[in-house]
Amino acid sequence: MSLDKVLLVAGARPNFMKVAPIIDCLDERGIKAVLVHTGQHYDPLMSDVIFADLGLRTPDHHLGIGSGSHAVQTARIMEAFEPVLLAEQPDVVVVVGDVNSTLACALVAAKLGVKVAHVEAGLRSRDWTMPEEVNRVVTDRVSDFLFAPSADAVDNLRQEGYPDDRIHLVGNVMVDTLLKHAEAAKRRPILAELGLEPGGYGLVTLHRPANVDDPDRLASLLGALGQVAEMIPLLYPVHPRARGAVEAIGVHPKLRLIEPQGYLDFLALEAGARLVLTDSGGIQEETTVLGVPCLTMRETTERPITITQGTNRVVGVAPAAIVGASAEVIRNPIGGRRPALWDGASSTRIVDALTLSAASRG
Repeated sequence: MSLDKVLLVAGARPNFMKVAPIIDCLDERGIKAVLVHTGQHYDPLMSDVIFADLGLRTPDHHLGIGSGSHAVQTARIMEAFEPVLLAEQPDVVVVVGDVNSTLACALVAAKLGVKVAHVEAGLRSRDWTMPEEVNRVVTDRVSDFLFAPSADAVDNLRQEGYPDDRIHLVGNVMVDTLLKHAEAAKRRPILAELGLEPGGYGLVTLHRPANVDDPDRLASLLGALGQVAEMIPLLYPVHPRARGAVEAIGVHPKLRLIEPQGYLDFLALEAGARLVLTDSGGIQEETTVLGVPCLTMRETTERPITITQGTNRVVGVAPAAIVGASAEVIRNPIGGRRPALWDGASSTRIVDALTLSAASRG
């Protein structure tokens, strides 16, 4: 049996960076890649611009789901994805990350008896208040291929009882995309357009519901960022879902709000920053590869390798901790190294494993 058709699901901004190199690898081998965009991120700045920056072709199917509660969004995706899957009949469905699209499409495929491959399997924060943790754990449970980005993720899967023949340590597929586009990002004029000098500013991302949906929590974090901005100017590309709440509270004049950026421009801003303050998972990884100090404004991380080997520190959400850690990093930047297999070849290892499995079933 050969691997003839692979269906890949992208629903939110980080997903696009993860499916792009896998699609490139499938195309190179003459394996049909069917791309489904669920529309979970529906703002053009959060999806269309990313597709253009990555050179991703127009999706074969766009489900147009849009926003909604977790239950509503997940249900809509499942309902819209099922007829697509029945029509396409792929050999395997590849889902990436931990968003609602990941879980919804994995469940549909599993119930229809289609093999599921989960890219970024085994990541665990052990914080069940995070919807992403539920998505990760359940997606792994119904997946046939568990593509782990790091050794700690492999350990998690083994401790949970998964057999070794389902676990594949492949490295971080997002790094494939970063390394491919790093030089192009450095040539972007975004720093000059914003009047920034490399190393002369900090970069902020803040979008998780736990941080932006609670007005008191958001006001506390913005106050802390205002104190950091007294030490170094901060740039904050505001996620569409957070802008109204942020503007209602108001920010320090040296905390500069800008529109969300495309992939290449944001990568350029990351690479040029003195430090990054974030509540994002993927940015913890990107800053580790770029060698830029990262302070994660959460109590936990599902990516502990970015702490043990990279440039990341989890500082929590207390203002004093955020301000103190920022001052320390500005004086003495955090050093680190790139984890094993974060080398730009993860997509090749993924397609190798899928191809080998198909051949063995033949």
